[in-house]
Amino acid sequence: MSRAELIERLLRPNVSKLKAYSSARDEYLGDSEGMVFLDANENPFNTGLNRYPDPLQRMLKEELSVIKNVATEQIFLGNGSDEVLDLLFRAFCEPGIDNCITLPPTYGMYAVLAGLNDIENKEVTLDASFQPDTERILKVQDDRSKLVFLCSPNNPTGNSFNLKEVERLLNEFNGLVIIDEAYIDFSEKESWLNKLNDHPNLVVVQTFSKAYGLAGIRLGVCYASSEIIKILNTIKPPYNVNELTQMKALHAIKDRQYVKGSIQRLNDEKKILYKALLEVKFIRKIYRSDANFLLIEVDDAKLRYQQLVSKGFVVRNRSDQPLCENMLRITVGTTQENAALIRTLKTL
Repeated sequence: MSRAELIERLLRPNVSKLKAYSSARDEYLGDSEGMVFLDANENPFNTGLNRYPDPLQRMLKEELSVIKNVATEQIFLGNGSDEVLDLLFRAFCEPGIDNCITLPPTYGMYAVLAGLNDIENKEVTLDASFQPDTERILKVQDDRSKLVFLCSPNNPTGNSFNLKEVERLLNEFNGLVIIDEAYIDFSEKESWLNKLNDHPNLVVVQTFSKAYGLAGIRLGVCYASSEIIKILNTIKPPYNVNELTQMKALHAIKDRQYVKGSIQRLNDEKKILYKALLEVKFIRKIYRSDANFLLIEVDDAKLRYQQLVSKGFVVRNRSDQPLCENMLRITVGTTQENAALIRTLKTL
């Protein structure tokens, strides 16, 4: 199926007829030097931020294009990954009619956004190895299944999904296959960006919150076909990524050595933390992780969570998730934080 045919089949009819809001900065794309802008009702007195930001974040996309080897027309930037995911629902899922498929235990916002957009969420639990049950996913899908969400490396389990299973979904699932790679920078596995042009239904979502250490600027990235990106640009708010966020992200992209060093330090700390946790008597199992956290099984997650909080450590109790009874998720901290955590765990 061609990209055009895929879009025609999946896109909501009202969205296909929608004309994007044209902002003042959309209408003028030339060199701004020497120009007097009296078009957008901005305050003319220079504060450094008195002008509206570039609505299409061109400079930032050009830098990302080089780093990721993806055309700028295949890049969309959102106010955090959550905005990206929400826009995918709004573009392709008809409220009260269509459905999506999620694979718990996984990132909770998929289900929240499905509910917010009045989209049925068909849950297909991962298998005992925390891998997608591809056979069941394909049986559960119907002609109203528009999106399937694969978080790889997965949150909260930390593992990456099997290559062949994901390939099968890309080839046999009827809708868009959305691969959330929030933690891909910590993994030795290849990003699915390398397969972007092989599959018209592939959408890859990444973030500046984890490896870049910029959770506070709220910047998510979507990579997909130019046809899908064009649709997202049509329905997004005109200035969804503010100027401060664009400037900070540009600075971070250009300082690649710092980012690489940060990733290496966290991965090194994760190995040290993993080894130290093996010595804690009430920990029953520690799961291998391609992310910046570890999932551990303990004797009593509620008790251990409360004990840690009383000692000044906040972790995440994931016992409410399928397959995660008595499991805690621990984010890798600094050397000092990890050492203090281990000392505390050994006193409980």
